[in-house]
Amino acid sequence: MEDEKDAYYVVRKGDIIGVYTSLNDCQSLLCGPDVAVFKGYRLSNAAEKYLATHGLSNAIYSVGVSSVQSDYFGQLIPCPFQQPVSSNAPAEKKMKKDVGSTSLSEASQRQIPETESFIEALPVSAFCCSCILEFDGAAKGNPGPAGAGVVLRAVDGSLVYRLREGLGVATNNVAEYRAMILGLRYALERGFRHIRVHGDSKLVCMQVNGLWKTKNQNMADLCKVAKELKDKFLSFQICHIEREYNSEADTQANLGVHLQNGEVQEEVDRR
Repeated sequence: MEDEKDAYYVVRKGDIIGVYTSLNDCQSLLCGPDVAVFKGYRLSNAAEKYLATHGLSNAIYSVGVSSVQSDYFGQLIPCPFQQPVSSNAPAEKKMKKDVGSTSLSEASQRQIPETESFIEALPVSAFCCSCILEFDGAAKGNPGPAGAGVVLRAVDGSLVYRLREGLGVATNNVAEYRAMILGLRYALERGFRHIRVHGDSKLVCMQVNGLWKTKNQNMADLCKVAKELKDKFLSFQICHIEREYNSEADTQANLGVHLQNGEVQEEVDRR
């Protein structure tokens, strides 16, 4: 039986590795889709020596992944974790309240109550890989110069991504589909596995939900791509919202109109 006093935790977040003697020391890192936590016992002399030579002895260790040999930490096992909560409230309830207040503006929470239901339905373990996607398309002329816009929010409030893509000449409906496809691909690339999608195109929302038929081949092809992407998520919801509640994605779509066909710009807001 291993002695818990000899336990240590190896936390990988993106390209950084941290070594901690207690999970309480690293709770601030335990969010986002790119976090993995492992538990081991009795850090080897070689590992201790390596950390000491890098000025990390008796500190909260942090080193680049590329600098660490795979055998430094001996045998490790995956370690489940959850985010820190106040001792005055049950963990799950407190987390859901915090997530709801930081990932969306107050107006969005009031106007789209289904979002709160989506967050509350998530298990605690899914918070770090869940997001809300807002999409919109714009075309000046229909068809005309077009752009796709996306706002992707991690539900834990840690990240907001804003994307825009130039689409060349396209119709409004094509731009709407292209925006959702852009957002779904980006979410998968960032490691998100649970997603709720908001858009003001009723056509796209209903067709992706399978409630409306696609009447032309172009729409059918785009719908097929969107459905293939949605099937890659562990859970997927899509909801039609009124245009007034989709202003941030609309802003990105209108910026995309001025980009070259296929050009994508992104902004990342880390909180």
